[in-house]
Amino acid sequence: MKNIKHLLGLVAFALALHGAASAQTPAWPERPVTIVVPFPAGGSTDMVARALAQKLQDQLGQSFIVDNKPGATGTIGAGQVKRATPDGYTLMVSSLGTYVIAPHLQKTVPYDALKDFDYLSVLVQAPNVLVASPAQKATTVAEVIAQLKAAPGKVSFASSGNGSSDHLAAEVFWQQSGTDGLHIPYKGGSPAINDLLGGQVDFSFPNVNAVLSHIKAGKLRAIAVTGDKRSPVLPDVPTLAEAGVKGAEVYSWQGFAAPHGLPPAVKAKLGTAAAAAMKDPAVKKRMEEQGLEIVANTPEQFAAFQAREFARWKTLIDTRKITAD
Repeated sequence: MKNIKHLLGLVAFALALHGAASAQTPAWPERPVTIVVPFPAGGSTDMVARALAQKLQDQLGQSFIVDNKPGATGTIGAGQVKRATPDGYTLMVSSLGTYVIAPHLQKTVPYDALKDFDYLSVLVQAPNVLVASPAQKATTVAEVIAQLKAAPGKVSFASSGNGSSDHLAAEVFWQQSGTDGLHIPYKGGSPAINDLLGGQVDFSFPNVNAVLSHIKAGKLRAIAVTGDKRSPVLPDVPTLAEAGVKGAEVYSWQGFAAPHGLPPAVKAKLGTAAAAAMKDPAVKKRMEEQGLEIVANTPEQFAAFQAREFARWKTLIDTRKITAD
């Protein structure tokens, strides 16, 4: 009898401890979760975030609300996320600019990209594509290089702004091909593409998804993609490496992150749920139709990737003396 009472006492004690632990670490999520997008609504990053939010809501049974906080090339919204409590209720979906480029271009940013975030998953990526305006005759990379060498610093390349992925792709291309073009920065991708379509500028390196419809309509000529393999939506367009320009691989990407210090269980749950969300057949189909490739890697893989990208773009920006002005 004593043994039975002793055993029952131990069971009761264990249950009490479990109850206390549960009270201290409540199940997540128990209330709505905010996903900050540090750019305006309607762009690629916003679209990816909204697709993710819907699937997380379906999986986890709680509301996931996208909150657009644009300004200062994404750094204002990222700063707000950095200052948020790391409890899993404030998250962020942003492009590579926030995570690995802006810290090298701007004199001050309100966060340390290497220390202030828990990286959860690279959701999608897309190569950039070298496109020619309708007024240009070049159809191959070799012809573009010949044109650049014939008129150093005079052949114009449009971009969506200083330090954007289309600007940096051009800088990498010039560096690796031993040429130099004329960078024409715009305040956003739309005006850059409009002037490219109108022949006011010669070439550009936009994200594939930004100009895919114009390429398919024959309004822009795709010459090469910057990926390490051909894009599934442009299978007939060679990579720069295939065309003889090595070491010029550039991808634009969107990543999922949180303030540094997430509880390990919440971090693991978010990483797993995000990967499952992006691999959902409907989401995958929608992304791939627009030229976005699913990555959906792990928190550990994203953290290592972010560190590599951070170092790579710092080196390029310093070497090429690129500024935000």
